[in-house]
Amino acid sequence: MDENGRQRGSRLAKVMTALVTARTIWRARGDRHPEPPERDQIDPSERTVPSNARAEKLVALLLFVAAALAFGFTAVYVIASSNNQLLGLTLGGALAVLAAACIVAGKFVVPQETHVEDRGSLLVEEQAEEVATMIEEGGEGISRRKLIAGAGGLAGVAVVTAAATPVASLGPKLSGIHDTPWHEGVRLLDDAGRPYTASEIQVGTFYTALPEGGDPEHFGAGLLVVRLAPDQIHLPAARASWAPRGILAYSKICPHAGCAISLYRYPTYGPTSLGPAFTCPCHYSTFSPGEGGRLLFGPAGRALPQLPLMIDANDFVRAAGPFHEDIGPSWWSVHRGQT
Repeated sequence: MDENGRQRGSRLAKVMTALVTARTIWRARGDRHPEPPERDQIDPSERTVPSNARAEKLVALLLFVAAALAFGFTAVYVIASSNNQLLGLTLGGALAVLAAACIVAGKFVVPQETHVEDRGSLLVEEQAEEVATMIEEGGEGISRRKLIAGAGGLAGVAVVTAAATPVASLGPKLSGIHDTPWHEGVRLLDDAGRPYTASEIQVGTFYTALPEGGDPEHFGAGLLVVRLAPDQIHLPAARASWAPRGILAYSKICPHAGCAISLYRYPTYGPTSLGPAFTCPCHYSTFSPGEGGRLLFGPAGRALPQLPLMIDANDFVRAAGPFHEDIGPSWWSVHRGQT
């Protein structure tokens, strides 16, 4: 091989070496991945303030519909309280529509914000001020604030009204606690509408009486009537004339929970038996008819209201006046008419 051939071979070897070196460097750079950023450097915080007039109108409309349904519940309760299906439909519909309004508002009306921060001290003054500022800025992007606020207030009042309406059903209807059918001169009738005479009322038995000319379904219509021996009667001095010939009358409504008293205890053997008493079958409040209806036992908070009696010339038993106090379950002003 001559000199020129050796020089060409040497140059070719150098070129091949350079190519192999470049290829190795390129592969090394391509296989190397960039280092991920530190976790502390990732900050996904963002805040978007939507301005969606259509969504705002929809929220207001849903709030008005919820208010209408809630007020509708109250109306149905007053007009047709026995229609449970309609009551459930109006109240359940109001709550469902109110929930839908909250969902739409949360998704498309109020500002959407994502914020990540490390947990630090429980309360930092600067952070508290920042939170207060964020709350104040919560209305940004809402163009119909007054409309939505008014609709929300109306819906809130309606729902609270609907929730409070069933309170009227707690306990018995007390429409007759102040004014009962009993007043001076009203005769006592049995369940067949026949007036009682004093001579037919016997010792050891109790009778139920209703007012002549009065509504037998009235809360204060029912009376308990008994006749006691003179030695069993110990009324307060102001009521000495309320038991002519030993006949006494009391409200049939227990002053504990408004149940109808239907049990009467009368001694069969004096030396060992307890005295006469009325007993309420609901919670066993027990009252003494010979002592002005005094409470002997049970959860009732007061004595049984007594009705003064008189006997007319034809031997009919009549009321000598109204009850000495309001009948029915006890409350703070129940003794205001006591004599």
